[in-house]
Amino acid sequence: MFAKLMQAAAAAAMLAAPALAAPDSITLAMVLEPPNLDPTGGAAAAIDEVVYANLFEGLTRVAPDGSVQPALAESWDSADGRTYVFHLRPGVTFHDGSAFDAQDVVFSLDRARAADSTNAQKILFQGIETVEALDPLTVRVTLMAADGGFPFKMAWGDAVMVDQASIADIATHPVGTGPFKFAEWRQGDHIRLEAFDGYWGERPALKTATFRFISDPSAAFAAMMAGDIDAFPIYPSPETLPQLQADPRFKVLVGTTEGETILAMNHKHPALADIRVRKAIAHALNRQEIIDGAMFGQGTPIGTHFAPHHPDYVDLTAKSQYDPELAKNLLAEAGAEDLTLRLALPPTPYARRGGEIVAAELRAVGIQTRITNMEWAQWLEQVFKNADYDLTIISHVEPMDLGIYARKDYYFNYRNPDFDATMARLDAATDPAERSALLRRAQESLADDYANGFLFQLAKTGVAKAEIEGLWENAPMPANDLTGVHWAQ
Repeated sequence: MFAKLMQAAAAAAMLAAPALAAPDSITLAMVLEPPNLDPTGGAAAAIDEVVYANLFEGLTRVAPDGSVQPALAESWDSADGRTYVFHLRPGVTFHDGSAFDAQDVVFSLDRARAADSTNAQKILFQGIETVEALDPLTVRVTLMAADGGFPFKMAWGDAVMVDQASIADIATHPVGTGPFKFAEWRQGDHIRLEAFDGYWGERPALKTATFRFISDPSAAFAAMMAGDIDAFPIYPSPETLPQLQADPRFKVLVGTTEGETILAMNHKHPALADIRVRKAIAHALNRQEIIDGAMFGQGTPIGTHFAPHHPDYVDLTAKSQYDPELAKNLLAEAGAEDLTLRLALPPTPYARRGGEIVAAELRAVGIQTRITNMEWAQWLEQVFKNADYDLTIISHVEPMDLGIYARKDYYFNYRNPDFDATMARLDAATDPAERSALLRRAQESLADDYANGFLFQLAKTGVAKAEIEGLWENAPMPANDLTGVHWAQ
């Protein structure tokens, strides 16, 4: 009898005790620290990995499945693909308390397309003819020509809406409309965000989010095992994934990204202007060897600059299959047997590890390389901005970015009239079937011209504590969207 009374008392005590609340903070890790926090003025993907959908929002946004969805514009309409009318959400405020309205849209888009704009994706806005505020919640954007992809362009991190009153400090103290506001940036260590109480939409489950910067793969593994971080959405140590997968404390998320990893070539170099040399380089590359050595098997071979998960992808890897003997013959035909090229490598593990393999494969066909390991700021300045390089390895993580090959100011210095004409037709097309055919033609054009060495599609391998839910598995946009992230109760 006494035992039954004790059991009943214990059960009653358990019912009366309050349930433990789920944690409301998270610490995530990133390989690279962003150079600034202005997504409208910097090219580094690390910027969007902190601020996209968290601090800043655009008229539209990209969802986890890659679809375009409403954001600050709750709807839009266009009768001809040339004039778009965006209907803004009421009651939206910036983090500083000022109201968001149509004038902020005019300011943001005019600033992005201005002659002195430093926007890394200025091409997104070059088709805009006028931006007009019809009333506080209605904006009309008129384009120079029809563009069926314009709502998608407005979903990029480079097209987010900004506050004119705080624009001078956007790089270090950003003010947006998102569910989180900027709290702290301790250079070299972390960035901290806090939930914004005045957010117009559904409040996030998290109250704080801290982004720590851990570039060394060994340190990343140690930090996960020690519990110092809760999640590493783009985990830099693929060789340790089996150990983490076997540990019940963690979950491993394997998905896809928009990251075409390429051996980029500077077409201003006299040798690289010769298609025979570019073709030789392409045939010297053993994609699977690079994937196995640099990514421990994580990655999908590509033969053009397009994501394999896209329905319009064309598998063109056979055009540049591994054939070192053909590479040697092409170099001899071009008179380039004694070629030496500079190979610039940014700090990401795929570039550093992959660069050594690529250098060895090029050496095997007679091309010598001089490797320079660069920090991110140096790579952005010297390679991306000033095109002072011969070869470099980089993942282009921007979605649907075929158009970069038509840009005359881009660091490839690539020229291809046939490709340019195809992209011009694509820009004007609104019919889905026509756009699909043009996308396929554009991919083939780049592969036929050996525009770059196309290596692999970067896999998204993330690690998180088992209780964390809502992290993106795939990466249709460079982002760590925390709007749906929470701890399981």
